[in-house]
Amino acid sequence: MAILNILRYPDPRLRRIAEPVTEVDGAVRTLIDSMAETMYRAPGIGLAAIQVDVCRRVIVVDVSEHRDALQAFINPRIVEQDGLQVMEEGCLSVPGIFEPVERARRILVRAVDRDGHEFEREADGLLAVCIAHEIDHLDGKVFVDYLSRLKQNRIRKKLEKQEKLAM
Repeated sequence: MAILNILRYPDPRLRRIAEPVTEVDGAVRTLIDSMAETMYRAPGIGLAAIQVDVCRRVIVVDVSEHRDALQAFINPRIVEQDGLQVMEEGCLSVPGIFEPVERARRILVRAVDRDGHEFEREADGLLAVCIAHEIDHLDGKVFVDYLSRLKQNRIRKKLEKQEKLAM
């Protein structure tokens, strides 16, 4: 396992569409483990492979209080959704920015687990938001895309300023 570098918005690599995983092998399981370690260290509650510059359809999430309920989703897709909720979202690729975003209240996601078995998981509340947020990354979308152009520009400028100060 390794701590991976997290791409920062507006890096154009975050806009790539992730490729499906065709075989769940040791390399995919190592990726999942490294992504989990990276997410926990950051700290965050979700991470998509695209965010660590791996163009594969893999996400990890853990919204538990004690950070002991890691869930890995390979080739995830939302097959049902209903209701609406607005929740403040943040992102490891957009550090320090939190904005309200509207998403489905409940989702049903179909994916493959780290052993190569297909499964379905129903999620609501924070878990639904987190899974949908990470699947968006796999489709080249960042949560700031849900915001107005004005807010997007302000966020971009703020992050550029943070980066200059860090140098």
